[in-house]
Amino acid sequence: MTRFLIVEDHPLFSEALESALQMEAPGAEVLQATSIDGALSLLSSTGAVDLILLDLLMPGTTGLSGIIRIRKAFPRIPVIIVSGYQDPQIIGSVLSLGVSGYILKSSSKQELAQSIGEVLRGAVCLPQAYRALARPQRFPVPAQDLLKRLHDLTPQQLRVLEMLKRGLQNKQIAYELKISETTVKVHVSDILRKLNVLSRTKAIVEMSRIDFTTLASQGAAAKREQPDSPSN
Repeated sequence: MTRFLIVEDHPLFSEALESALQMEAPGAEVLQATSIDGALSLLSSTGAVDLILLDLLMPGTTGLSGIIRIRKAFPRIPVIIVSGYQDPQIIGSVLSLGVSGYILKSSSKQELAQSIGEVLRGAVCLPQAYRALARPQRFPVPAQDLLKRLHDLTPQQLRVLEMLKRGLQNKQIAYELKISETTVKVHVSDILRKLNVLSRTKAIVEMSRIDFTTLASQGAAAKREQPDSPSN
């Protein structure tokens, strides 16, 4: 039996995704999670699924860290990102993490089902407007480098980094992750080394560089500078 996992915290859209999945694969088993931690726990306990549909912005995640955590933990499972963001730079940065597709939340149920079918057949699905771009804008080089460094972090280190950005201290992080403060300190040291920064504050600043608000403004600025762009 085909098995899917929907990672979405909005009940109505989760229901729409499940309906699209059943349209493409009638009788398939559909699992659901409302957080990245919940998704990872479910995957660990139930085994592999054929496809993951993941909302780009989930509670408790920063930037692309949610995608990275799932890709690192289960690299063989195809992932389709579902999002309302339409900026080419955002889509490009997500694709650079090895996902199998990007679906806009504004898509119809038929379009959702078609995209899911494409990925199940081994293709990569993209919004039609993105496919039409003659020269998709690349993610800014400094941010590309940061994404590569983030990808070097272990799943646990990514969780620690998210908690650092939330302002948690070592003792609080240790309590939430059920590990010792000494282990937290080791994780923080490794994070700083892998991100090539000297302090926790600088690590948080680096994470902020790939927030989607920043990306969207960069994309808009780039389009204003290129009036003849095919996307206009």
